[in-house]
Amino acid sequence: MAFDFLVPVKDKVLAHSELLPEQALGKNIHMHTEKDGLPVFAHADVAIFGVLESRNAFEKKPEKLDLDEVRIQLYRLMMGNWNSTIIDIGDVEEGDTVEDTYFVVKEIVAGLLEENIIPIVLGLTQDITFPTYRAFDKIKNMVNLVSIDSRFDFGEDDELISSHSYMSKIITDKPNNLFNFSNIGYQSYFNAQEEKDLMERLFFDAYRLGEIATNIELAEPVLRSSDIVSLDLRAIRASEMGMARNFSPNGFTGREICAIARYAGISDKVSLFGIYEGENSHQAFQMIAQIIWYFIEGLSYRIKEYPSSKSEDFTKFTVPTDTEELIFFKSHVTERWWVEVPTILAEHTKTNSVALLPCTEEDYLDACNQNIPERWFKAYRKGLN
Repeated sequence: MAFDFLVPVKDKVLAHSELLPEQALGKNIHMHTEKDGLPVFAHADVAIFGVLESRNAFEKKPEKLDLDEVRIQLYRLMMGNWNSTIIDIGDVEEGDTVEDTYFVVKEIVAGLLEENIIPIVLGLTQDITFPTYRAFDKIKNMVNLVSIDSRFDFGEDDELISSHSYMSKIITDKPNNLFNFSNIGYQSYFNAQEEKDLMERLFFDAYRLGEIATNIELAEPVLRSSDIVSLDLRAIRASEMGMARNFSPNGFTGREICAIARYAGISDKVSLFGIYEGENSHQAFQMIAQIIWYFIEGLSYRIKEYPSSKSEDFTKFTVPTDTEELIFFKSHVTERWWVEVPTILAEHTKTNSVALLPCTEEDYLDACNQNIPERWFKAYRKGLN
């Protein structure tokens, strides 16, 4: 069984936790230890585990991210007003081959998903996104993936899978269960024009760093429709991470990335949160810990909503435009918005009803001004293909 390949949390982390106050996370997380083995999965909501695989790193690093130090910084943070039960199941070490590691990660993630447990994956390199995506094969027929990244990570046509080319592997590997891919925070000078053109041809969504930094709320509906969230820590500016090597002077601030992590937690569809490409610095350890904290904070605010004109919790708006009649819904509980996309039917939703796409109030206002929202148009075109 894949869980047998997990190694326990290190003794130095456990010793540090013993000195923490009762309100700290380290006193409330159920850990995989050498003495007691794996924690009980029953009633767990979140499972944290690390992946110590880095052989497919695009840029070879002098040393691996110290996940023990990440845990120490995470465990010392105080619990929020949460009902979530959190377990830490330890780490996956390198297998004999990279493919062996991928297989173990895929099986562990699939096992957690089957138990309705949300994995938080701490990976050394972002190519680990690939086996986490493949873990959904027996769980869902179609998957939406969001990458928070300065790059699209398509790579060259003949390039083997790496932390800069894993998306090419995902979109070409069979079975192809990827319905939509969205990028949050790309920086134009890191991406070839051919990659941008490919995003357009496949009707994928991409939001520039400047767009999101100007209005962080644009990220919320993107994350609300996602099953997997993959965060490349190099999307964060170097000064925020205490880094000079392999990080850019431009990127998200700590406040912005934590807000995005919280939106990912709030989304009742997000089933996996992966954090990758970290490097060793005290500031980086703190940042990763706080990103995890905000994701779990978001979980405590999850509300399962599905708009319906029959429900008093929603208002339905019909907007006639020159070419289409768009149907919007607004929640009175959360003030979130959705729009109907008539071409996405039973094949992707497994129902006979029209699919609902998360959107913003700005999308509704654009439609009122006879401008078809771009996110609606891409989803509509995708459904036709």
